[in-house]
Amino acid sequence: MKIVYDEKDLEEFFELAVQASPDKPVLIDKFLEEAFELDVDVISDGERTVIGGMMEHIEEAGIHSGDSACVLPPYSISQAHIDEMAHAARAIAKELNVRGLMNIQFGIMNGRVYIIEVNPRASRTIPFVSKAIGVPLAKLATKVMLGKTLDELGFTREVIPPYYCVKEAVMPFDRFENVDPVLGPEMKSTGEVMGIDKDLGAAVAKSQLAAGQKLPTEGTVFISVQDKDKDKALPIVKKFHDMGFTIMATRGTAQFLEENDIPTKLSKSICRTAHVVDAVTNNEIQLILNTGASSQTQRDGYEIRRAAIKYKIPYATTTDGARAVCSAIEALKKEPLSVRTIQDYHRENNHA
Repeated sequence: MKIVYDEKDLEEFFELAVQASPDKPVLIDKFLEEAFELDVDVISDGERTVIGGMMEHIEEAGIHSGDSACVLPPYSISQAHIDEMAHAARAIAKELNVRGLMNIQFGIMNGRVYIIEVNPRASRTIPFVSKAIGVPLAKLATKVMLGKTLDELGFTREVIPPYYCVKEAVMPFDRFENVDPVLGPEMKSTGEVMGIDKDLGAAVAKSQLAAGQKLPTEGTVFISVQDKDKDKALPIVKKFHDMGFTIMATRGTAQFLEENDIPTKLSKSICRTAHVVDAVTNNEIQLILNTGASSQTQRDGYEIRRAAIKYKIPYATTTDGARAVCSAIEALKKEPLSVRTIQDYHRENNHA
């Protein structure tokens, strides 16, 4: 599986696909570019359908839902779109005569809601949602499938927690040499962790720490992004600069940032001197934002991302992921993270 952006990449993929399975068709999908994506889990007894949880993905559509970090409840989606998705979920559950759990993936692009896929079964997100809202959805769904109604089970309305729950994927890249950590449509994660806090940035920070990324609060951020990502990266880099970080960038990115009044420390081309990798090795870089297509695995970006993994430098391979990391660092600089039991958070649901 591969995302292609031009005819050259498409031709190369076709050649590989035909070699791998000459008797099988090649399926082509067009995904929603620069779209928000959400997972919605529901439980239905055939008559009543209750939203278990709505999770807004941090990474844009096109990243496998199992690899994308997500936030419950949604943090940037309008109430009108939330209501529209809830209505659609209930209508689909009724039409499919669902008794038990169902997962729907929605996309929102240019103000319009799209249905990406519907899975009339339990999804991998159910454990996360259950912990977030304090309701054992799988247990309730089993009882529903055995004949109980949601009224009898006492679960008749959606629980919207007054705090943020962030699911972060755990990646195995440090165990596999030569694998590019760039995210895409194929799932690569082997686990997930969760962070909870009333402040979204703090919740993201907790999830990053649990996933093994120790975020810095000072030092140097290395930036190298594709041309199509530069405008989206600009406010993120500005925030890092405002927080006191030194910005290091490759030539093209540095020129773009300087033109937008962000001073940068220019790095030499890795192709000639491996300067960036040396800087990572020498602990001169504390955080990396490096975006790139998987077709670049033999180029600069691949070497930089692999160095980050080898020397345990926190990194982001999407601008959306970098924005979340930036908010987490901002929260860490404000005050120390707090620790509470999950039962304390669930008690807040009961009083909400």
